[in-house]
Amino acid sequence: MKQVKQQEIAKKLRLSRATVSRCFTNHPGINPETRAKVFETAAELGYRHLSSRSNNAKKKSAKKTFGVLICTTLEEYYRRDYENSGKSILKGISEYSQIHKIHLSIHFVDPSETSILSPNYKHLLANYSKQWDGILLVHPLPKNIVDYLALRFPCVSTVEQRSTVNLNCVDVDHYQGIAYLIDYLYENGHRRIVFYSKKYRFLQSWVMRRAGAYFEKMTKLGLKIQPTDMINVHPDQMIEHEASIDLAVRAIKEGASAILCAADHQAYDLIKGLKERGISVPKDVSICGFDGIQKPEDTEEICTVKIPNYEIGYYASERLFENSKKRYSTTHHTLLSCNLIKGMTISQNQSNQPCVVSDC
Repeated sequence: MKQVKQQEIAKKLRLSRATVSRCFTNHPGINPETRAKVFETAAELGYRHLSSRSNNAKKKSAKKTFGVLICTTLEEYYRRDYENSGKSILKGISEYSQIHKIHLSIHFVDPSETSILSPNYKHLLANYSKQWDGILLVHPLPKNIVDYLALRFPCVSTVEQRSTVNLNCVDVDHYQGIAYLIDYLYENGHRRIVFYSKKYRFLQSWVMRRAGAYFEKMTKLGLKIQPTDMINVHPDQMIEHEASIDLAVRAIKEGASAILCAADHQAYDLIKGLKERGISVPKDVSICGFDGIQKPEDTEEICTVKIPNYEIGYYASERLFENSKKRYSTTHHTLLSCNLIKGMTISQNQSNQPCVVSDC
């Protein structure tokens, strides 16, 4: 395999070779955003930074190295129509690691690889794991892989994972975010609110958290949930993208006036699909998401809640640093607050009657 050099990273990002080098040596003059981009590109190209290249090579370094596993495809991570939350999380990780002189070993892992014996995981464990003092997990990973890693390394996740092992986690307060959104919809006259998600390659714990929060908040408000009002939640009732939009259309025809999507990217895709079917947002139905990512070009800003992804990355790194010094310390689940963004996709529902949509 061809050895990737720092010059290739510099060329791709249009940076100087010196700037790239300083990113890997935790130079204090490097902007965290630039450093995060260098790390992303290094992981994408397969660059391997060797600590022996540093000026302290003659002495055994006491610095820590954290493995960072970002579970997403490169196509999804670098999408141009909307931002991947992992980028903001990585900025927070980069900032903390720079302050505390921690080396980062960043790797993308494909969600389709669900076995620790898959080629990519075998390569990572064989070539990098001996360097790792701990692992940061960005985005959900398959349950069996989380269990394997958590039993062998100090691990902190930036999202609540499905795991049989007690796992340190820094995440957003899902219930608070869902409550903000439903309360806002309720204030605007909406009573039949659908929960919508997409089909993923494996069960996503964060979708389950938000769906559970939806069910609890709707129940507290005394609002009825119809059998078809939770789309792509139960593992045995998952449907593909186009079929899920058709099911949302059916719910709108039957009286749903608002749809709460489990994530912003789902909301933007749903709005596009509804528009193709002649349904206007927010005229015919109100839509909200969850995440607060940067909106795509030529679209209205959706109603959502802003997740503090930068802070999640920073505090997850802080927790891993402490955990790596005291391996079997108490497990912590830290949930950070989020903020409501009202956006432009919510309208006042005057009647609580079935929405009339032409040409559906």
